[in-house]
Amino acid sequence: NGKLQALMFDAVYNDYRGVVIYVRVMHGTIKKGDDIIMLGTDKEHEVLEVGQLRPDMVATPVLSAGEVGYVVANIKTLADVVVGDTVTHKDEKGRAAMLPGFKEPKPMVYCGFYPTVPSEFDNLRKALEKVRINDSSFTFEPETSDALGFGFRCGFLGLLHMEVIQQRLEREEDMDIVQTAPSVRYKIKLTSGEMIEIHSPSDLPEGNFIEEYLEPITRVNIVVPSEFIGAVMKICTERRGTYLSTDYYGKERVMLGFRIPFSEIIFDFHDQLKSLTRGYGTMDYEVEGFEGSNLVKVRILVSGEEVDALSFLTHKDNSEDRGRKILKQLRKEIPRHQFEVALQAAIGGKFIARENIAAMRKDVTAKCYGGDISRKRKLLEKQKKGKKRMRMVGSVEIP
Repeated sequence: NGKLQALMFDAVYNDYRGVVIYVRVMHGTIKKGDDIIMLGTDKEHEVLEVGQLRPDMVATPVLSAGEVGYVVANIKTLADVVVGDTVTHKDEKGRAAMLPGFKEPKPMVYCGFYPTVPSEFDNLRKALEKVRINDSSFTFEPETSDALGFGFRCGFLGLLHMEVIQQRLEREEDMDIVQTAPSVRYKIKLTSGEMIEIHSPSDLPEGNFIEEYLEPITRVNIVVPSEFIGAVMKICTERRGTYLSTDYYGKERVMLGFRIPFSEIIFDFHDQLKSLTRGYGTMDYEVEGFEGSNLVKVRILVSGEEVDALSFLTHKDNSEDRGRKILKQLRKEIPRHQFEVALQAAIGGKFIARENIAAMRKDVTAKCYGGDISRKRKLLEKQKKGKKRMRMVGSVEIP
């Protein structure tokens, strides 16, 4: 007989009935015609039908305390519902309290999803909205990139979550997408004392406004057969890990504890761990908080122009290695042009790495046999001028 308190634990979208929410009624009753309010989003609706899944949807007159069922309330958009929210009656005298334990999930890993064909942008938006309905921890917002056009900046709880969403988009929604390298969320302390959060290197304010960079730190537990302890210790310390503990489970298995910056484990840490331990190593991680760090933004320039999709934030000690790795990859991928293409990695105005893609050249002196050297020189100078002019008008496309 108490005030209605129902926990919303899932929601599905039905083309004919709008958003159908699944609830567990903790106190009170809910029936057709009731005016309800969602405490998390503060949205009001009128109940059109309640019922149970047996396993098909079967309408019932009422759902009372202790029962699990569905509620149809003419909810039109997915943005109006948040999984974990409390549903109660719209009561002028005073609403019921919110059920404890509800926290908005905070995404920790971010990456960009772009359609391979720009005209698919609207279809990608619809597909992301569909995925968002029963995954409240997934977030996305539109962003643009000079290199990739229009797309979305997506937030995930972790790496597995990111892979699951990507697979769902490709399999269920038949989307063909380009995914940018994952990054974590950083906190930036400005000289004014204000603290801001950034999810992408392009959001970074100018260097003279930044007092300190803070990056997320994780507690990582790795369970491995004891013969691989040395190899695992090595990759953890290479990734700026701090050793915490070793616990033995019998003679064969060991659990190693480390504190590692989150940005170091989101790239290929898991793959390396699996290959080093022949597939026997398992890890789990938990984000513990943020700590100050010596981070820098590395810009990648192709033919003198910055490519925003490739710039990244990293620790200063690793910046040269990671910059060079990307340049070497680009050198393999970008086809040769009629002019020389310079690939550069820079921190601010200082270049830290460079690779060149040589120009395609025609042997202009082939028709000269013997004779005057000045003739050959003249032809080579003419070719040089042509290449210089071409560099000014030619543009480089990155596959």
